[in-house]
Amino acid sequence: MRTLIVTDSTAYIPTDYALRLGIEVIPLQVLIGDKSYEEGGEGAEAVLTALRQGILATTSKPTPERFLETYRRAASQGYDAVVSIHLSKAISGTYDSALLAASQAPIPVHVVDSKSLAMGLGFAAISAAHAAEEEIDAREIVQIATTRAHATVSYFTVATLEQLRRSGRISRGKALVASALAIRPILTMEDGEIVAFEKVRTSSKAIERIEELAINAARGRSVDLAVHHLGALDLANAVAESIQGGLAADGLVSEVIVSEVGAVVGAHTGPGMIAVVISPRI
Repeated sequence: MRTLIVTDSTAYIPTDYALRLGIEVIPLQVLIGDKSYEEGGEGAEAVLTALRQGILATTSKPTPERFLETYRRAASQGYDAVVSIHLSKAISGTYDSALLAASQAPIPVHVVDSKSLAMGLGFAAISAAHAAEEEIDAREIVQIATTRAHATVSYFTVATLEQLRRSGRISRGKALVASALAIRPILTMEDGEIVAFEKVRTSSKAIERIEELAINAARGRSVDLAVHHLGALDLANAVAESIQGGLAADGLVSEVIVSEVGAVVGAHTGPGMIAVVISPRI
């Protein structure tokens, strides 16, 4: 059985990696003023510039038609099925768009809610692609992707809560209180939603705590590691090195990916965001 793996641009899988594994990536849209960008192009830099200038950026899901076009092309290329894996439906309508398109597709399409995003989603898509290379049944690929996505943990911190407030991910009152108390929140994904995990008082303490949480999550297991950032590459590299060093004696980091998030996540988190993803190999 030939199965095409589809994901969306919020997975932030490095482009060469996705091409090598044959993963089809559907872009989300970012709106800045009257301009629309497809994520994965020039949008990330445009969003970063806009956010630094205090300009609001909004995001939009792909249309069902965009997904259906991909599913129909897969059929015309001789694929027997599609496994379409996407960011949490609790924070985006992307899953619903894919599901609607799947109902009209000429071949079976299995739509998976990863209940995650960034490389929490990306590692699930990568595992699915490896399984597809072995021509495993599509329903088994769904289980592989789901199991890995749900086993993955993510922690991240933002320089300011303003973008999360403006995007509706946190209330104005909470954002004002956190700012007044100089609180640097540590956030995580819980059942597909972004939730507060801990609060610390300084950015350096937040980074130290994220590193500690990642090391504890990975200890004694074979894992893949991703460190995401927005406009903070040097810090992201330092975090990746620190986590690998902390696991040198008790843990196996199989793969390390350091990458900048794209325009969609950047529009909600703002410059200075650092995220760590620990994904056990299933």
